[in-house]
Amino acid sequence: EAGRLIMAVDMEAVILDVVSALPPGKSVSSEEVARAADSENWRRLTGHVRGAAKGLARQGRIVILRHGKPADPETFKGVYRLRLP
Repeated sequence: EAGRLIMAVDMEAVILDVVSALPPGKSVSSEEVARAADSENWRRLTGHVRGAAKGLARQGRIVILRHGKPADPETFKGVYRLRLP
């Protein structure tokens, strides 16, 4: 129902869990991370994934990829993937 409170998700923890489970050099899409956090309501979490990913990338804990190359967490736009540094 619409009035139900959405459980707060520790998106940074979800991102780190998902990328840590990847084979070396592999990356994950924001959709895959959002689905890992909430398989039913993942669409509303995609912006939350982006925000958490930017924070982790600023700390050097993950890399944001655009077209397979590392992207600036401050300026990247569009489709992106995430992986460990």
